[in-house]
Amino acid sequence: MRKIKQQKFLPFAFLAAGGLAVAGVIAAWRMNLHRPPAPPTQAMILAEYAGSAACAGCHRDEFEAWAKSHHGLAEQLVHGTKYEAIATNASSPREARLADRVIGCDPLAQFLASAPGGRWQALSTAWDPHRKEWFDIFGAEQRQPGEWGHWTGRGMNWNSQCAACHNSRLFKNYDQAADTYHTTMAERTVGCESCHGPLQAHVQWQRQHGNSGQHDTTVPRMTPRQQVETCGSCHSRRSELTADFKPGGEFLDHFELAMVDGSGVYYPDGQVHGEDYEYASFLGSRMHAGGVRCVDCHDPHSAKPRLPGNFLCLRCHNGAYPNAPVINPVAHSHHRAHGYNSAGVLVDADLMHFKPEDIKETGGECVNCHMPQTVYMQRHARHDHGFTIPDPLLSKQFGVPNACNRCHADKDANWALAQTDKWYGKLMERPTRLRAIALAEARAGNAASVETLLKILPAETNSYWKAAIINVLQPWTSEPPVDAMLRQCLGDTNALVRERAVRVLGGDGDLPSESAAAALRARLEDPMRGVRMAAAWALRATLDTNSLAGRELESLLDFHADQPQGQLQRGEFLLARGERQPALAYYRKAAEWDPSSAAVRRDLAVLYASLNDNSAALEQLREAVRLEPGEAEYHYSLALALSDAGDLDQAIAQLQETTRLNPRHAAAWRNLGLALASKEDLPGALDALARAESIAPNDPRIPFARATVLARMERLPEARAACARALELRPDYSEAQDLMRTLRPP
Repeated sequence: MRKIKQQKFLPFAFLAAGGLAVAGVIAAWRMNLHRPPAPPTQAMILAEYAGSAACAGCHRDEFEAWAKSHHGLAEQLVHGTKYEAIATNASSPREARLADRVIGCDPLAQFLASAPGGRWQALSTAWDPHRKEWFDIFGAEQRQPGEWGHWTGRGMNWNSQCAACHNSRLFKNYDQAADTYHTTMAERTVGCESCHGPLQAHVQWQRQHGNSGQHDTTVPRMTPRQQVETCGSCHSRRSELTADFKPGGEFLDHFELAMVDGSGVYYPDGQVHGEDYEYASFLGSRMHAGGVRCVDCHDPHSAKPRLPGNFLCLRCHNGAYPNAPVINPVAHSHHRAHGYNSAGVLVDADLMHFKPEDIKETGGECVNCHMPQTVYMQRHARHDHGFTIPDPLLSKQFGVPNACNRCHADKDANWALAQTDKWYGKLMERPTRLRAIALAEARAGNAASVETLLKILPAETNSYWKAAIINVLQPWTSEPPVDAMLRQCLGDTNALVRERAVRVLGGDGDLPSESAAAALRARLEDPMRGVRMAAAWALRATLDTNSLAGRELESLLDFHADQPQGQLQRGEFLLARGERQPALAYYRKAAEWDPSSAAVRRDLAVLYASLNDNSAALEQLREAVRLEPGEAEYHYSLALALSDAGDLDQAIAQLQETTRLNPRHAAAWRNLGLALASKEDLPGALDALARAESIAPNDPRIPFARATVLARMERLPEARAACARALELRPDYSEAQDLMRTLRPP
């Protein structure tokens, strides 16, 4: 960037004479009694807000602490020096854009540049106030013009991606027809009312009754859970279900939470992997389970820790609280700790002696082991709020990071494992380790983990982890024990558990079976909107769009229409309802808005295939593979399309590449076995089917396929045994029944 310069009433007699008219008026009045009131307009809502400056007169100390905080400086206008950014778009020439807003302040400030259509775009070039230098938040990634994630693309659009959490009570106001924004808000930056809710009524009450001694009822008092969920509304990786969250609201009424699942967003022990923020990790922690709130550790106005270093943790871990074990930092960590001598005796409790930069250097600081930092946006080190226990065994077996090797980078996981075994011994063999191992195995596709998870799930006391276990059971929903457990979880008292059970039972891409659909229908009337909307999406093929859940889902689809994923969702909704041709326009729009997304290409290919446009489907799948050559699933989809097109040789090559990239892809091994059998490579087919069966031993299609190959090789006793195994797994398997009759000896 470069700098630039600076109604009236009728008489009663008349009404009495018109008896029929009176009856009509009364009937209409009675109907209105049952009609819900019209929702408030944006102007009415914004009029409820007073702005942070209105708080300063009565709450001077809190206001001043807030004004200098990261919340108070979350978004500002650029004062003094102005900047312009030179935009290079894929569809337009270079143009200068004014960058006169900034989000964030420390450890980085990210500028916003104006763009056509009421847009503001977040620049990838940011300012480091400590090093006094400009840097690229994506490092060496080199995002290109035209890509969704380039600073001129929709992925870096402030109106959609940043504004709601950097400002107070924001309305995105996207116009689908014009593809423009008319974004407005109650106050620029994260003001007092972002946490306390609208306060105009409070301000007015105080002006009228402030010295009367009366109780002010205009400010609602939030429960501890409401406080944490209010923080979580922004401090979480989540997708918005509405644009109407207010402090004290239910998180799951307004958001879908990203959490530990079968993806790589989190590690299986709960540590953050992607840019996940704090809320979900905290939900899964022992601190949250013990009743700790954000404001117990952070001053709510300055947002800073209440005490430095271990003194913050030892407010509770000093014997004052029965559920918090007493911790001596030196004896527990086997490292030196500020304020303690080598024997673990507190010798200096003068907090003024401690500098944050000194405290961060030691292994005896609680947060360095239990809240390790990960750097995002190149300069922003954030503490993991999962309060996890470092476990080098998980590092050795599954690549999960541990705090020991984060510091001792010159040592390996074996060294760290030896140290923890020496210091803690059997204490390391805790339930959380066993749970993490089972989750990691399930994420790797190991069917043997299912039995373990089905034992852990009903005994798990933390609802977050119950939901996480449900997430990773997705590949095995067709198995009766898993199906039964999911149906049981549909009635769980915790909404997050119900919501995840709905999503997993509802299917990942495929519509649920009629049996599953019947179980899901009751959740269309769940008291929590997030559960209702999950059920509505699962049942979208037959959903009554005039129902409450139907209207909510339609509103969601409209709200996200400004993003490629929103276009794709609308297309998926129409496709499920049999409207293939209208759906195609939305799929194409998603691909146009995010041309570098392999996932969108694959989904578009599936739609083309359903329209019998196989050449277009192949084109999109080849593009998906080109965009992400290391993703096994795209090679697998291409292989199936090539097989349908009759190109068996190329299909085999893509299946082989799939299994190379993901050796535990059971479906790819099974299809490879069938393809090799079609090419008369029967030994190769048996090898591939054996690999498939070792990964998915409960899939009856695999032993059935093996039986057909063995029968062709005239190895009839083995063929009968394989066919018997298929029938053991699925007694009503008609094809296996027919084959068994032909295999019986005369």
